[in-house]
Amino acid sequence: MGGLSLLAPMAWRNLWRNPRRTWITLAVVAVGLYSILVFAALLDAWARSSRDAALDVLIGSGQVHAPRYLDDQTIAQRMAAPGARLRAVLDGPSVEGWADRVRTPAVIQSEYKTLPAELLGVRPARERAISVVPRDVSAGRYLAGDADGGIVLGAHLAKRLKTRLGKRVIVMAQDATGALAQRSFRVVGLYSASQEDEDRFAFTGIEPAQAMLGIGTDVSEISFKLADDAGAPATVAALKAAGPGLDVRPWTALAPLTAAMNSFMEAFVYIWLWIMFVLMAIGIVNTQLMAVFERVREFGLLQALGMRPRLVLAEVLLESALLIGLGVLAGAAAAVATVLAFSGGVDLHFLARGAEFFGAGHVLYPRLAPAQFAAVSALVWALGVLVALWPAGKAAGSSPAEVMSHAQ
Repeated sequence: MGGLSLLAPMAWRNLWRNPRRTWITLAVVAVGLYSILVFAALLDAWARSSRDAALDVLIGSGQVHAPRYLDDQTIAQRMAAPGARLRAVLDGPSVEGWADRVRTPAVIQSEYKTLPAELLGVRPARERAISVVPRDVSAGRYLAGDADGGIVLGAHLAKRLKTRLGKRVIVMAQDATGALAQRSFRVVGLYSASQEDEDRFAFTGIEPAQAMLGIGTDVSEISFKLADDAGAPATVAALKAAGPGLDVRPWTALAPLTAAMNSFMEAFVYIWLWIMFVLMAIGIVNTQLMAVFERVREFGLLQALGMRPRLVLAEVLLESALLIGLGVLAGAAAAVATVLAFSGGVDLHFLARGAEFFGAGHVLYPRLAPAQFAAVSALVWALGVLVALWPAGKAAGSSPAEVMSHAQ
């Protein structure tokens, strides 16, 4: 401790013997750490946005289907309405909300055009707990109840069909017997989502859909939303036990591309960290080596006066620790300020369809992750001090003989 109290003032004063070099090193560390932390926050926001865009329309945290439904997504592969055992799990504390649906490929015909789509018969009250569609109705209204015979179309699909609110469309689909069933629906609402979803999905009450298809109370799927994704394996296992023979899958199996993108975003943060650290390490080692070579005479004299090599090593390491620590503090403070400034959302509407192409929403919400920020900052500081061992070792290896050669 006595040695540290002696070395700390010396190390601090030595930092400012060459202010220009010190400020350059501070900038390298601060900018490097700032880019890592802000980039990590933006990538995390992008990953959450792309996941929400994929899951919050219909998928949820997972789904339950008849065994062969995912291979043949027609009304022929349906299942009975959830029984008491399945409902007990779905109504449990781990599940935030769930909804059973009828879902079938269909053709929608307006006065001017005929286009393919998927017809979904839904329970509006349950859908509001797990889907964003009821909140994203841009014109008209959402469905009023299970027996509502209106239809809600995507805004882009309605435009392609050349129809509008109040107009009627004919929906045709294969019923339970394999025959063609059709029904007239009045357009009561238009919803906004990605263009792909707007063109793909049309919604009506579950009872009119069941009646049209002649399937009684049977359903095509049950979508559920978990309060905590960490509990997904246990919930999936419980649902499989409660519904023997049913196909229960988490969202990662239902949307593998989204899951892969989510994992890639997380991995890319660490790839970027190592890229930036290598660049920072080059700058740190270069500046510290230059400082050591300029001070060979000083280190040799200190050892001639009785300072042990380990104390010389400790002094140079302490200088590096102080210098890198200041850069880390500056970079972390700037990153926190930036993330907090944009926590209200980063508007990507100017990218429009480009953002949708990469699976993200139109607004990203970066958030401050204290544990991640602290861990990355500590890692950068520790690795920075570690790479300074080489220059410190050079300094500790100075000798009075080297001093004499430099003095001549």
